Parts: sequence; C-alpha cells; structure tokens
Amino acid sequence: MKIKIKTTKSSFLKKIFIKISRLFGFEIIDQANFYLPNSNKYADTNLSKVGQESIVIPMGKTKITRTVKSLDIILRTCGSVNMLTQSKERVFKDNKNEYSLKTLRSIVNSINYNKELFKTIDLKLTIIDHNSEKEILEKFKEILSNQFFKNEILKVDIDFYQKGINKINEEGKEVTKNQISNMSNIHQSLDIAKNCEDLIYFVEDDYLHEIEAIEEMIFTYEKVSTQINNELILCPADYPYLYSNLQKTNIFLGNKYHWRSVEETLCTFLTSSNLINKYWGEFTSACKTEHYPFEKPFHDIYKKELCVSPIPSLATHFTNINSAYGLSPFIDYKKLWNENK
Repeated sequence: MKIKIKTTKSSFLKKIFIKISRLFGFEIIDQANFYLPNSNKYADTNLSKVGQESIVIPMGKTKITRTVKSLDIILRTCGSVNMLTQSKERVFKDNKNEYSLKTLRSIVNSINYNKELFKTIDLKLTIIDHNSEKEILEKFKEILSNQFFKNEILKVDIDFYQKGINKINEEGKEVTKNQISNMSNIHQSLDIAKNCEDLIYFVEDDYLHEIEAIEEMIFTYEKVSTQINNELILCPADYPYLYSNLQKTNIFLGNKYHWRSVEETLCTFLTSSNLINKYWGEFTSACKTEHYPFEKPFHDIYKKELCVSPIPSLATHFTNINSAYGLSPFIDYKKLWNENK
C-alpha cells in the first residue's frame, strides 16, 4: 500500500514539474527511454520546429532568428547529352533520360517526406529543359501532376543567352554547343533566382536525393545562418575529392547531419536570393566565359561566404565511378537507384 502511494505521489510531482517546465519554455528528457514529455516525442525523431527552434540532443536548443520564407527548386535538365565534358559511362549504364527522371522523382519524394514544412514556407519547383524528348517531358508532367506545390516546365532560351557567351574559353579553345546550352541554362536559372523571395536550390539532373534531403537542408539553413548571423551556401553532395586533400575544415551540426565547410562545389547548391544578388557578377561570370575549372567563379565566392556540405551525402552525383565529384562514400547506390523508379 505504501509503495502505491509513493508511486502516485511521484507521478503527480512529475506532472507538475512537466507543466512548470513547459510554462517556462524548458525541455526535459527522460534518460531512461529518451522521451521528451513536453514535445511528446522521442529523441531519435525530428525535434526541431521550422522557423522557431532547432533542437539537437545533447546540445540543446537554438532559437531561430533567420527563418526560411520560401524555397524555389530549379532543376536543369537535358536528356540529349549523356555527360557534358566526358565520354565515360555513368554508373548503372542507363539512358540519360532515366537519370533525369530519377532525379525529379527523388526531389518530389523528399518534398513529400515532410509536407508540414510547407505550411509556412512557399514552395515552387521549376524545370528548365534543353532538348529532352517529348516523351520525357510528358513523364515530367506526370510526376508533377496532382502535387500540392506550384510547378512549371520551361524551355531554355538558347538564342537569347548565347549572345552573351564568349565563344573561346579560358584555355583558348572553342566552347562546345553542349557547353553553350549548359551556360545558357544556368544563366536562365539565375535570372529566375534573383527575383525569388528567399532560398533557391539549383539542381543538375543526375543527383539522386535521400528522402530527408529537403527537410535537412531547410532546417540546417535556418540553424547555421542563425548561428553565424549571415547567409550561406549548402551543397547537398559529399564529394569524393573532399577525402583526397588535406584542407582544414569546420564542422557544424545541422538537424540530423554533420556539415563541414568546403571550398568547391559543382553547379548543384542551395543559397539565398540575397547572396545571388550580392554576387551577381561572379555567378553570371560562369555563364559568360567557360572558366577552368568551370565553377571557378563560385569557388571565389566560397572564399568570402560559408559553404557547407553534409556527412554523409544528402544527394549523390550519379556520374562515372572514378569521378572526384561523383559517387559519395558509404551510400547504398543500388538502393537509392531502385527507390526512385
């Protein structure tokens, strides 16, 4: 009888303590089972609240001061070119169209993984396409049909943008037609981005995304930009080259991933319209002159602004297996490939 009374009293005091901690905005955790009674969640779930707070066990809470207002995803597709600057085969040796379709499916799946995010964040997905077959464009439309977010498919205006491209590159060689279409597509995506309200995610059509990729990028952008009190760039790929050099790096805690500072990316990255407009000359330089490496103007920006990439990868570049900017380590490539059929 005494034990029963003691248990009831203990339970009563616990409830009072929980109510008081909730009233003052504190979070408590039951170390016996890692349950957080104030949030009614377990520690292995997503504890953060978009636009409000980031919670990482055991580091605690970060109050968000830099909230994400909108996300524009701009996917650049080209079904007619297998690999832009190489003649090598891709992993799984499939038709280029299949990589484009899987990229789109993986993005849509990741968006739908946490629809709750987009109750407060405006979302739009835009495809800028060059020379994909009509059948593929129809499949794009099918994937995007009946989605809850705004979307559109545009055709790259090569006739307009190629006028501003230097036909001889930094190495003194003639710029190829495929590269001209690529530079035109990038320029058109930047023209859209400079008028976007907030975040823009530029994506090439051979990156397959983990299901939690979009969620992690949004929460991480809010958290890290709040901590550094500045805008930044997120690259979703953990490239192999990062393990072959000895560059010093800084490690950040995102929502569920570690992130590290990097000095190089390809043309798949997320940033804000503020940074796009701040470095408009640098970004558009890649659309006017073919540099060596191509992304050199972006790398110059990363010397001034923080750019981070996740460990492990959130988006894997499905190119040739020997590429220094290709397959990310410790990813189940076959599983990721098959999940996005």
